[in-house]
Amino acid sequence: MLELIFSALITILPDYLYRRHKQGKRIGHEITLFNMWYELRWGLTSCAVLAIALITVIFHFHPAATSVSAPFRTVSVLSERAGRVAEVYVNNNDQVKAGDAIFRLDTSRQEAAAETARRRISEVEATLQASSEEIAVAQAQVLLAEAAFLQVRDDLRRRQDVAQRNETVVSEQELQRLTSAVTQAEAVYDGAQAALRGIEARVSEVLPAQKASAEALTEIRLSTVTAEVDGAVTQFLLKPGDLVNPILRPAGILVPDVTGQGRFIATFKQIATPVLKDGMLVEITCAAKPLAIIPMVISERQRVVAAGQFRPGDALQDLQEQQRKGSVLVFLKPVYKGHTDDIPPGSACVGMAYSNRGLEMASGEITGFARLTTSIVDGMGIANAILMRAQAIFLPVRTLVFN
Repeated sequence: MLELIFSALITILPDYLYRRHKQGKRIGHEITLFNMWYELRWGLTSCAVLAIALITVIFHFHPAATSVSAPFRTVSVLSERAGRVAEVYVNNNDQVKAGDAIFRLDTSRQEAAAETARRRISEVEATLQASSEEIAVAQAQVLLAEAAFLQVRDDLRRRQDVAQRNETVVSEQELQRLTSAVTQAEAVYDGAQAALRGIEARVSEVLPAQKASAEALTEIRLSTVTAEVDGAVTQFLLKPGDLVNPILRPAGILVPDVTGQGRFIATFKQIATPVLKDGMLVEITCAAKPLAIIPMVISERQRVVAAGQFRPGDALQDLQEQQRKGSVLVFLKPVYKGHTDDIPPGSACVGMAYSNRGLEMASGEITGFARLTTSIVDGMGIANAILMRAQAIFLPVRTLVFN
């Protein structure tokens, strides 16, 4: 409407004044409803062309955000295993701190397994204590076997020396008997050493592994679900006896306190892509905070359009099947701290962006005629600023009355 009024002031009005005062034509006499187009054809045509050009320029360099929202992330309240709820420690909408218990699953079977595991641990510990005595006995047997082996080997060497000096003193049967005794004593000694190594390996590796396995079975703490971050528990209607499944049936939702605080996202039409820059001023107004204009700046722009994402499947995709063309997503942050604290996350808002190339003009990057047109285009943002404030005023009326 503002663009149309401005265009009429410099097109239709001068045309009418020329025909009224220069040609002497009057409305209702020479200028009637039936011949108005013919009489004011230049003014009407110029007004239409200028109004369309102004609207195009203003909404291109000062684009409107089709939707603005304050996103936030949620965390599903899940258990690490399926089971029935035994105890519930919080209620819906309660504030929890990181580490607070939310609910506990039934652990009757786990407790029985834990009792069995504790008994296994006691048995393993008793076996470890008894194994130290077995090691001492095995070491003594090794020493005895070694002493017997050395004694028999020395006897064999002495008899062999005597036989070399006088063959008639030592018989061949005695030497064979002593050789067999040495072989037997050596085998006994090797067996005693092998038994000692087996007991030591059992004490150092097998029994500790059995104890660690038994201790792992006693971890019932996984049945108690705790909060990972500070936040509020919502959609939480869990009662004792309910079945919880980490895949099919989560217990509720945890909304963290700090997720998305003060950050907004806005979507613009794709044609506004060349205009949207980091640091660009954006004004928003939200239904959760009526009659308020909140200045924001663009902190980041998403480099892709979500409508073009591709996921491999078993059928070829046709681009004509995509009905929505997609929009450009930007991230906003408030200019002043505290202006968005009373806006709850997820609120729906509308916004308007304004181009401001004052720094380029001040630094000399834009000069001459381009500087003049740039100043005019930037100044046209006043029309959108008025429209933005009109939306902020009529938003409560439209929402409460006309809806």
